Amino acid sequence: MTILICCVLAFLVGGIPFGFLVGRFVLKDDIRNHGSGNIGATNVARVIGWNWGGFVLLLDAIKGLLPTWLALRYAADNQLENMILHLPVAAGISAIVGHMYPVYLKLRGGKGVATALGVVLVLAPKAVAIALAAFLLTVAVTRIVAVASIVAALTFGGVQLYLMRDTMLDSKSLSLTVFAIAIPLLIIWRHRSNIRKLVSGEAPPPPDSPASDVPASDSDNAVG
Repeated sequence: MTILICCVLAFLVGGIPFGFLVGRFVLKDDIRNHGSGNIGATNVARVIGWNWGGFVLLLDAIKGLLPTWLALRYAADNQLENMILHLPVAAGISAIVGHMYPVYLKLRGGKGVATALGVVLVLAPKAVAIALAAFLLTVAVTRIVAVASIVAALTFGGVQLYLMRDTMLDSKSLSLTVFAIAIPLLIIWRHRSNIRKLVSGEAPPPPDSPASDVPASDSDNAVG
């Protein structure tokens, strides 16, 4: 019951559509009608500006970090030794899925990258540092945030599994092992339209390109 309540609350918090709300506040319109049609920080930056995009990125990360951290504190304060890792992992996964499929927007959410960043800052900070370095390097080389997000997700999963190589199948850490495999795969799945476009040679314009403000035909073309 504790895990269920924690997951439901984290899902609802993770589903708060900050990109949509900022778009309403600044544009007086649905952000999904502009740019790539996505509610994520990248599309907000593309349409409104990097200051607002950074603000949404921060808020999306916090809505992943906060439920995860609170679940960790709850498990520790109540001496739930068997759930000390499982409870925050469950909360983190729920927050990420909540961002991807928010009930407030009929399950049309973002890619989950920023929210996942907030979660892993609590669960696996060592792997985060390497994944962020991979993200920044890929952005510098390709200027395509979607590619950098996929590379960062794969890097995080690989590094975290390596760090856990001696304990990944232990009962106390198995949930984090599942997280390190499942969440990168889920993020890649959410980027499937980007992958199709890249494979077909239809690379998206960089966020600061004038062509990037052309409305998209669907809501699955940006990172969030």
